Amino acid sequence: MARILIAEDEPDMAMGLRDNLQFEGHEVIEAADGEAALKAALEQRPDLILLDIMMPKMDGLEVCRRVRQAGSRVPIVMLTAKGQEIDIVRGLAAKLAAVVPTPTLHSAALHPGAVVVVAG
Repeated sequence: MARILIAEDEPDMAMGLRDNLQFEGHEVIEAADGEAALKAALEQRPDLILLDIMMPKMDGLEVCRRVRQAGSRVPIVMLTAKGQEIDIVRGLAAKLAAVVPTPTLHSAALHPGAVVVVAG
């Protein structure tokens, strides 16, 4: 299965994602702030990054920019509680695979077998 980095500072959201991904057989790496997320992304080379926009120490968009500057093409899905159009535009400009409002992702995580489809 895949190695997935969850970069999320909200403990309940991180736990829900982790539990569901591990249940599906994936290896999960966790980071609770942007600096830890960047370090994990570059050192542990996940197959997918689930990245919160609003995190302490470094926001998710900056993490994404630095991961891309390092040459990584790992798919990155930006999680945002805001769900505002400007966040989606900024995220896609930063070369994300997708931007997913966390209420949508959280609802899917609560229902085993639910899927959030991400292109890229």
